[in-house]
Amino acid sequence: MPYADNNNRSPNPPIGYSCDCTLSPAQQIDLVAEFHVNRIRPSRIAYRLGIDLAQIEAWLSGEQDSDRFQDLIRRHRRRKYQMQLRRAEQFRGQQSYEMRLAAERDLAQQQHR
Repeated sequence: MPYADNNNRSPNPPIGYSCDCTLSPAQQIDLVAEFHVNRIRPSRIAYRLGIDLAQIEAWLSGEQDSDRFQDLIRRHRRRKYQMQLRRAEQFRGQQSYEMRLAAERDLAQQQHR
């Protein structure tokens, strides 16, 4: 059976169908920043971590802990960029160059948001 025929899942889980959050507030804001850098939707973050969606959206919009959240975003962007560069070092030639170029393009794109 092809995968397309089996893919009848909804893109988001139903409301109330998530786990309970056992993380401290500091861990919550750090993970939300990391997931945001990796382009994970707020509804998906809320589902996976059990954090209130309104709280996530407040951090993303800058309504709460704006300076701290932006610092975490910058830190996670740098970390992601460094990881992409380290991954590119494992290859040689054109593939390595293209991976470094993609990492730089990704970083520049995220900084303009």
